[in-house]
Amino acid sequence: MTNCTLNRKVKKRSIHINFDGGDVSGIGGVELLRAADDRLGLCKAASRLLPDPRDRTAITHQWEALFRQRVYGIAAGFADLNDHQQLRHDASLQSAVGILEPMGSAPTLCRMEAVASQLSPPEARKMVFRMHELILQQFIDSHDRPPKSLILDFDGTDDRVYGEQEGRSFSSHYGGYAFLPLYVYCGNHLLVSYLRPVNRTDSYHSAAVLSLLVKGLRTHWPKVNIVFRGDAGFYRPLLLSWCERHDVRYIIGYRSNEVLLRECQTTINTLENSWHWLDHHDVELPSIKHFLDIDYRAGSWRQARRVVAKVERNGIGANQRFIVTDLPGDADQLYSQVYCERGTMENRHKELQMGLFADRTSCSAWWSNQLRVMFSSLAYVLWQSVRQVGLVGTALAKAQVWTLRQRLISIGAVVLRNTRRIELRLSSASLEKSNFLLALRRLQAT
Repeated sequence: MTNCTLNRKVKKRSIHINFDGGDVSGIGGVELLRAADDRLGLCKAASRLLPDPRDRTAITHQWEALFRQRVYGIAAGFADLNDHQQLRHDASLQSAVGILEPMGSAPTLCRMEAVASQLSPPEARKMVFRMHELILQQFIDSHDRPPKSLILDFDGTDDRVYGEQEGRSFSSHYGGYAFLPLYVYCGNHLLVSYLRPVNRTDSYHSAAVLSLLVKGLRTHWPKVNIVFRGDAGFYRPLLLSWCERHDVRYIIGYRSNEVLLRECQTTINTLENSWHWLDHHDVELPSIKHFLDIDYRAGSWRQARRVVAKVERNGIGANQRFIVTDLPGDADQLYSQVYCERGTMENRHKELQMGLFADRTSCSAWWSNQLRVMFSSLAYVLWQSVRQVGLVGTALAKAQVWTLRQRLISIGAVVLRNTRRIELRLSSASLEKSNFLLALRRLQAT
């Protein structure tokens, strides 16, 4: 490799730069992901769900190793297949994957992703369903005792696309071509990553997904109280009726209408008068608000249901929001503390799509893009295990994936390998030495 000599010196010593350092890795902490994966058995089980169509007599790379390489690469911050043209030679990642030679190239990984598009639709759906079963099972296994209550947060978010992907549609709302994946979380745990076309409603297939989740959860925890939470896009009368028949509580956004506005009119007038009085006396407030309980029956409902209204007056004007729910509690607490808590999902979306690249759906085939979403989802599950098990009680227990990646994965390492051992000599200047070692010990503990 050609040397580069800088035009400066340090204490009379000239500075030379080259790439002849040998097995030196920039992601020496990637073994932490392998420890989390071994604890969960996630990639090993998931790789078996994607059929290996290769000729057994001409195999160079093991299927499970390719699967781990892709998932660990995403978790470590490498979104694109092209990254693996050089990354395949990284000794730390090779050790984490479980091999000693160069890993799969970008074309090899691309052919692995293309396998999903070669399956028949029933086979592809079954594969994705089984992968979601794995994710649900690890969520169940993460509990030492049955929980009393679970809140399932449903949300869809845009996944912009710029090619000729199968199933893409134009959305005037999002201002371009996109998909509309459905994500389901329980707290910080990801349960569902389901790719959908954008030309359907937010609630598309949400009832079927909810039914499968409830069945899976109550198979293990028959007495658990389950709450469905979603914005107004997930409101459907049939969904409310299904929840009531299956003992599932709900708290869902509800769109405004003339009847509800009439119910709120007295409160709206009172807040308007109060706002003008405060403004006249130079009292500055960001807003004033009041919450109402309304016993309401829509034309499509068989019985009246509880609607909670938030009536607010701020500097812009009056603002009314509504939710429909069968949860007990006062209106203020239900709206402000229970319903609005779903806003924390935005952080999970950012982690999944920006931090773990679930929006890199650039394959031409639909099921290959769904597989990419699953790769990112599996990477999310690994990081959640690192947080929940390895980092509990530390300053990094609630850190997002890009912070964790910077502090715990992007560590310089010299990798020494001989016939008896592999030694990773991590940088002595690492900022999180104690947290890294603590997390590794915890994840490896049985």
